[in-house]
Amino acid sequence: MTDCFALDVSDHVAHLRLDRPDELNTMVPAFWTELPEIVRDLDRRGTVRALVVSSTGRHFSAGMDLSVFTGTDGLGAGSTSREEGRRRSVVWMLVQQLQESFSVFESARFPVLAAVQGGCIGGAVDMVTAADARYCTEDAFFCIQEINIGMTADVGTLQRLPKLIPEGVAREYAYTGDRMPASRALECGLVNRIYPDHDALVEGVLDVAGRIARHSPLAIWGTKEVLNYTRDHSVADSLRYIAGWQSGMFQAGDMMEEFAAKSEGREPEFDDLPPRPEAI
Repeated sequence: MTDCFALDVSDHVAHLRLDRPDELNTMVPAFWTELPEIVRDLDRRGTVRALVVSSTGRHFSAGMDLSVFTGTDGLGAGSTSREEGRRRSVVWMLVQQLQESFSVFESARFPVLAAVQGGCIGGAVDMVTAADARYCTEDAFFCIQEINIGMTADVGTLQRLPKLIPEGVAREYAYTGDRMPASRALECGLVNRIYPDHDALVEGVLDVAGRIARHSPLAIWGTKEVLNYTRDHSVADSLRYIAGWQSGMFQAGDMMEEFAAKSEGREPEFDDLPPRPEAI
């Protein structure tokens, strides 16, 4: 049980819901520790093959809660040191902790699919840009809110968004703080598909996750690993990387099971991924 989320797991698909609808699912201090703990635990088990992140209420999330900046354990806490460099170093470390709360989506061995309804604002944009794919309702909108409150976005939006949509478009919304409506998000490629309402959204994205979960989890892990590497490296480096990955990770067992299942008219059955080793 957590303060900010509800979690269900069925048929190798995990469904994680932001669960503070009355507070617009703002990202209070507990959010930033609960989210990475949940995702890391799912990844550690090796049994989950896809994760859907959705929300409750009118809006997906209104972003970072003010308490993260002003609370006793937030960014405003700084350091008890009287020396300025040491005080500012605490902020430097805290920002990186916040960043890692979303980077766990990328390091997980399964795809993460974000299902967005209503407003996806500020820190919520940081969050969904770290996912493998995004889907939304017709009433959804995305807003890089940080510029509207006098700060620079610092938890992933400015790093990831220009790699998902044309850079000029990303810059326009980052500089203006305007809302990007669902239709524009689809046009730019930020979202894969628009659904008419929240129920249809969740049902549709869970269906996509189910289709992913029916494939070899080892092949899906490899595909995600290589796509993430390719995003940040040259074609030549990425080709070399996949050659190295295949030399160690590609085995014929899952391929043979795919062929056998097709010939026998049944769904393939694959072993789960091994649990992540515990730290020594």
